[in-house]
Amino acid sequence: MKALCWHGKHDIRCDTVPDPRIEHPRDAIIKTTSCAICGSDLHLYNGFIPGMEDGDVMGHEFMGEVVEVGAENKRLKVGDRVVVPFTIICGECDQCRRGNFSVCERTNRNKPTADKVFGHTTAGLFGYTHLTGGYAGGQAEYVRVPYADVAPVKIPEGVSDESVLFLGDILPTGWQAAAQCDIQPDDVVAVWGCGPVGQFTILSAKLQGAQRIIAIDRVPERLALAESLGATVINFDSVNVVEALNELTAGKGPDKCIDAVGLEAHATASLDSVYDRIKQAVMAESDRPHVLREMIYVCRPAGILSIPGVYGGLVDKIPMGAVMNKALTIRTGQTHVNRWTDHLLERILAGDIDPSFVITHRIGIEQGPEMYKTFREKEDGCIKTVITF
Repeated sequence: MKALCWHGKHDIRCDTVPDPRIEHPRDAIIKTTSCAICGSDLHLYNGFIPGMEDGDVMGHEFMGEVVEVGAENKRLKVGDRVVVPFTIICGECDQCRRGNFSVCERTNRNKPTADKVFGHTTAGLFGYTHLTGGYAGGQAEYVRVPYADVAPVKIPEGVSDESVLFLGDILPTGWQAAAQCDIQPDDVVAVWGCGPVGQFTILSAKLQGAQRIIAIDRVPERLALAESLGATVINFDSVNVVEALNELTAGKGPDKCIDAVGLEAHATASLDSVYDRIKQAVMAESDRPHVLREMIYVCRPAGILSIPGVYGGLVDKIPMGAVMNKALTIRTGQTHVNRWTDHLLERILAGDIDPSFVITHRIGIEQGPEMYKTFREKEDGCIKTVITF
């Protein structure tokens, strides 16, 4: 089969690899009909996340048709259409029973390594390094899905792939980012980053009742899309973000701040961003936390910081004194996808949400390597790419 495979920094290739097979009775094999390139895939492409190996199959946003099921999988049958969440969950451990699916205790088959790096293991993830299990990803014609009798979301007939594909990651990620803020009717919510996750975060904050949403980015088409959702926008290349946010909030600062950027903040004019890039270059720091520092500084006292943006390792110069003295609450984590999928699917089917509004490019898998470059450089108006088979 064809698959997009990692061969090193900035080296994604469309390779021919062996078809997956059933390895456990709870498995299923999915014939992919649609998948997507995610912003967090760029962290792998840019070499910032450890644990990738030559030839690893990329991708964690995918859906398709069940073509084979293991003997113990009684929930799925051949022919079912499913969206597969990027988090691999057992459904039985203590964390799964609590709904904390992204920290499932059983599905990371490289648990000893994750225990050493993180202190305790997190869930296995599709296509996202050997620290999270080394599972082959979904940018491929076929995918083996472990524990497939738990997580996959069945899709009714007559519903297009583009309407539901993002249930596997970025739509629940945006929803959780907003939900972690405990949004109140008079809240001002600031969202850093207007990529796909940022757009769904803005939409989710709106649906969850925020009085006002302020979106920060510098890419014109992303800012325009955020504005179309009702956000007030700030171009960080044109104005000082802290000054603008204080002006827009009568000097109080946003009540809730959401980091939809993560480890590759692209601020260029600030001293701390220069500092981060120098430390990255000499491998003294893995992540660039400019947005995180900015949120801590500008957030209203007793506010909440929500961090859906991915961080991979070590960050420096975090103002913990401000966090403590301002009584800020920080909530973060990979998305507990299955906590939100039933509700979000209902809203899609009811016509309340149409997630396809973020799609700008549709390609075949052979165009994937070049599209990674286009997405990274934010060229050709690229916000979200879907690969169809």
